[in-house]
Amino acid sequence: MSSADTPTPHPDAPEASSAAAGAAARRPRRAVGFGFLLSELATLFRRPRTWAMLAALAAVPVLIAVAVRLTDGGDGRGPAFLGSITQNGLFVGFTALVVSIPLFLPLTVGVVAGDSIAGEANSATLRYLLVSPVGRIRLLVVKFAAAVVFCLVATLVVVIVGTLIGWALFPVGPVTLLSGATVGVGEALGRSLLIALFVALSLTGLAAIGLFISTLTDAPVGAMAATVVLSIAAQVVGQLSQLEWLHPWLFTYHWLDFADLLRQPIDWSSFGANALLQLAYVAVFGALAYGRFTTKDVLS
Repeated sequence: MSSADTPTPHPDAPEASSAAAGAAARRPRRAVGFGFLLSELATLFRRPRTWAMLAALAAVPVLIAVAVRLTDGGDGRGPAFLGSITQNGLFVGFTALVVSIPLFLPLTVGVVAGDSIAGEANSATLRYLLVSPVGRIRLLVVKFAAAVVFCLVATLVVVIVGTLIGWALFPVGPVTLLSGATVGVGEALGRSLLIALFVALSLTGLAAIGLFISTLTDAPVGAMAATVVLSIAAQVVGQLSQLEWLHPWLFTYHWLDFADLLRQPIDWSSFGANALLQLAYVAVFGALAYGRFTTKDVLS
């Protein structure tokens, strides 16, 4: 950015906004490259909102485990793997993922991705960030990378808390896979982490969509809401048989295909197809975000 683009503080700007903007201007000057990513992650995970969302995700497996424990497994109805919890507590994490994927995980990812650029614009710090050597492209990449890290952390919270509460309330032992084979506890835990990676990968396309929407507006709440609504709409479309031809192109198409990782041997086809699909969404919406953000007037 040339010196002509350097913003001139408005005489009516509040002193608090000027101080915050000055602090934002100083941060990227010393945090460029990988250091900038670490600074962004530190900012993201220092927010009370982030910890509140992670706590809400952690509550999902706890509620499931407590409910099953108090009802002795119920009548067998409910999400996948629910009936297996009483026999093996490791299934709490799997069940919690099935419950969290349609709404809770997309909701939290939508909040983080939708706030990425719009939040900076709304707080009047975006222009000061871009004055530094960070640059627009690097800022986009760092914001997206932080959203991807959050996708992984959020998924791991569900799996790890589910595993711990399942271990505490139910017997734990070898796991019988969907293919009928039995694996030890160690391998079952490894597959749990692999499933968490699969789900986190599934959410990267949504993160890219949220990043693009965030470049379109200065209202972070609007960007968050639009991202979450799109994830719900895609899942609704995925249930309509009249639009079956469109289903394989939806970013939500493989969200629940992690069951293939619970077979012996592991069926990697869905993992690869999911990775290609999410990569396509990242490429398309990353390019759209780049095109929009590089022409965005940050001085208005």
